[in-house]
Amino acid sequence: MNQNINEIETPALLLDEIKLNRNIERMMKVRDTYGVKVRPHFKTHKSVLIAKRQLEAGACGITVATVSEAEVLLENGVDDILLAFPVADPKRIGRMLDWADKARIILTIDSKEQGSIVEEEAAKRSLSAEVWIKINSGLNRCGTEPGREAAELAEFLVKKCAHLDLTGMFTHAGHSYKASSAEELDAIAKEEAESVLNSAELCSEAGIKLKHLSVGSTPTFERAAKYKGITEVRPGNAVFFDAMQAGLGVASWEETALTILASVVSKRGDRLILDAGSKALTTEKGAHGNEAVKGFGRVLTENGELYVSRVSEEHGIIDYQDNSGSFEDISGSLALNDKVEIVPNHACVSVNLFNHYNLLLQDGRIEVLAVDARGKSQ
Repeated sequence: MNQNINEIETPALLLDEIKLNRNIERMMKVRDTYGVKVRPHFKTHKSVLIAKRQLEAGACGITVATVSEAEVLLENGVDDILLAFPVADPKRIGRMLDWADKARIILTIDSKEQGSIVEEEAAKRSLSAEVWIKINSGLNRCGTEPGREAAELAEFLVKKCAHLDLTGMFTHAGHSYKASSAEELDAIAKEEAESVLNSAELCSEAGIKLKHLSVGSTPTFERAAKYKGITEVRPGNAVFFDAMQAGLGVASWEETALTILASVVSKRGDRLILDAGSKALTTEKGAHGNEAVKGFGRVLTENGELYVSRVSEEHGIIDYQDNSGSFEDISGSLALNDKVEIVPNHACVSVNLFNHYNLLLQDGRIEVLAVDARGKSQ
């Protein structure tokens, strides 16, 4: 499409192809450095095209958060998927298992009760369902506790569930998002890896050998990948990076590939108003408790940077009192209808608020790219 940025109606998603490709390359470096597989998370970008680029770059498969996300990929030819959520609804389990003859489907188990439901659905179809156990490594969300509890669950799945094939364990150290230093990230990555490795060792002592030991979380995937025995990492946000990752020091601001394009709609003496509010930027100031990020998005301009101070649904407000060091010089250079780019605090949530990306190609053209799994939350 022969369109320039100034012709894009705002608010809009703007994705830089050069940075996207570089970030995918960075994700894949751990494969070459540590010999681990890479299974990126789909929920960040929700794009079939981007998922296929990740696979072409060397990803072994794709991770999803929901059954409906998985179905979008399966219908588009992606055939190796981990559903990293312990689904207990028999209907949704059945929808996944109905693809088992066409693709590798890995289901998540985090309790005996839920495992029994998956077993029943697999038995109905006379098939062996591949499953991985989810370990709680400190986020205190889903997941069985590492160590003895995990080993006992593994024994139950192997000995009591004839239609389940337990091949792996995995965890997600989402609490890494509230780390305050590189040393704290290192410690979380160590705990993340060891929660899986130690649990797998107990399984091995009981005669249960697990082939796949997987860790996730963008802030820790490069750190946790170095632990011997880890076979796979599952970064999601690393495909774009955002203000949270820059605040953590995991990525530089220059690596952030996704921005929200917004227009100046009003100017007042003590504030600027943009047309990107909570329905574009979200109200997140950091997942899992990270408050290191400033405001509700970093506004990039030719003359410097500002921060969105407040948001309502359609309005993003840049207050003088929150940007006093740069407000007058930068705001004075902006006129009504001028466009600015905003690095969102949490790219994954912002993406799900839009129908498409405006993909800025390497040759300068702009291509519309669908957010294929937008709203696929079931």
